[in-house]
Amino acid sequence: QVQLVESGGGLVQAGGSLRLSCAVSGRSISNYHMGWFRQAPGKEREFVATIRWSGGSTSYADSVKGRFTISRENAKNTVYLQMNSLKPEDTAVYYCSADGIPITATRRGKYWGQGTQVTVSS
Repeated sequence: QVQLVESGGGLVQAGGSLRLSCAVSGRSISNYHMGWFRQAPGKEREFVATIRWSGGSTSYADSVKGRFTISRENAKNTVYLQMNSLKPEDTAVYYCSADGIPITATRRGKYWGQGTQVTVSS
């Protein structure tokens, strides 16, 4: 059983930064592709970023490209999302996802965390 727990969310002013963490238990993440998604109130869940199991390939939504960075530390079974230059439109619940096959903008992962709230004030 794979369990994912997100942390690091909070309230930040526009232009600020946050780093989200996703701690995985139950299985080593070294063989999993990992992703971050987000869901704002009244909107559908949307893709944010993904990283392949090897860590060598990443992909981002256009809305966050150049501002967010996804990374992984397999030794700690943890995935990160560094968010810089935050905007009010980044406000959402952020979810971590894992799967044995690649996660993409159109293919969500199999395993999910409970999410962490990010609120960006203007």
